[in-house]
Amino acid sequence: MSAAHSPVPVQDPKLSPSPVTTPARPPETKSRRWIIWLILAILVVGAIAVWQADRTKTPAPPTSTVAFRTATATSGSVERVVRVAGQTSAVQFSSITAPMMRGPDSNREMILLHVSPAGSWVKKGTLIAKIDGQSMQDHVDDLADTIESAQSDVRKRGAEQSIELENLQQSLRIAKSDADKSRLEYNGSETQTDIQRQLLKLTLDESDAKLKQLQADVSQKKISHAAELKVLELTLIRHTRHRNRHVHDLDAFSVNASMDGLVVMQPIWRGSEMGQVQIGDRLSAGQPFMKIVNTKIMQVEGSVNQSDSGDFRIGQRARIRLDAFGNLGFDGKVHSIGALASGGWRNSYFVRNVPIRVDIEGNDPRLIPDLTAGVDVILESSGKQTTVPISALVSENGKDVLYVKSGETFERREIATGVRGDTQVAIASGLRPGEVVRLN
Repeated sequence: MSAAHSPVPVQDPKLSPSPVTTPARPPETKSRRWIIWLILAILVVGAIAVWQADRTKTPAPPTSTVAFRTATATSGSVERVVRVAGQTSAVQFSSITAPMMRGPDSNREMILLHVSPAGSWVKKGTLIAKIDGQSMQDHVDDLADTIESAQSDVRKRGAEQSIELENLQQSLRIAKSDADKSRLEYNGSETQTDIQRQLLKLTLDESDAKLKQLQADVSQKKISHAAELKVLELTLIRHTRHRNRHVHDLDAFSVNASMDGLVVMQPIWRGSEMGQVQIGDRLSAGQPFMKIVNTKIMQVEGSVNQSDSGDFRIGQRARIRLDAFGNLGFDGKVHSIGALASGGWRNSYFVRNVPIRVDIEGNDPRLIPDLTAGVDVILESSGKQTTVPISALVSENGKDVLYVKSGETFERREIATGVRGDTQVAIASGLRPGEVVRLN
């Protein structure tokens, strides 16, 4: 049978199901984006919840254990020291000053022509400074001519006086012969008349008077000549001494080192400010401008407060450090302590300090004068004893006490102390090295 003639079932339109419509699927990319944002939101909410839970969590109650700082007793030496600040200086030195001129015209200016450089080493006898003396040398030459002229005057006047005295002596001899003749004539006048005898007597008296006058004149002339020569000789001596003083000054214008050592320049006023001497500077008489120092023997000059001066003794040991060279140290000892305290200036006048000098043992090329230094003077030393930090020491009812660790607690122990330093204290009895003490 053919398909065209086969029967087809017919359904009721009311009973047939309605067609199902399938919704359109969203794009795949949008759905993934929403999932990612959802996951991030969940994570943020979870983090906030955890944070809130930590804030509201009740803290645990603190434990009742109290921690103390402790230290272990050791064996060593404790020193009580006092720091003294000062500056280095030389024990042996030669101060060089401008010469004090002896000449009458001592107001001549002194211009420096040569000077050894500061910091140089010189030998004894080396020329270290020279002052311009050309004008003085010219003056000395003029004085030499003046002295020669004065010597000629003395010789000339001596010759003239010799002639004058010889003439006077000749007159004296003539007068003496006349007097002798008159005396002989008078003595042989017994046969003559009285008038003639009287005339001879008058002639004799006149001759004797003339002789006596000439004798007196000779004596006075000798005194006069001696005085006149003395004046000329004194003039010669004055000019000679004048010349010799200038010659001495010229010699002093050349300054030679009196010892081996280091050249150290002294500060002077150069115009309106302080400075070191230089070539061409004008010096004043007696002005110090240089030192030659022996750096092998050095010291530190400082001062201590008068309230601490009673603790210092000559011979106490010291440790010395230079501020310029921190790694350079020396041993030393107290050499001298001032007898009187000196005051400060202006506002610090009421503060009294006592000068002190500390010898430096040893030397070094870097150790030169005028360096600032710190000196730790050892006033006391305990020797080898048990030592603890001074902060562990407690004073109770006038007794020194330490709290020593015993198991988990600290026991109170009375001890006897020795030397106390700035940070450590020596224990004379009551504590052994190795024990632990509580720090306060």
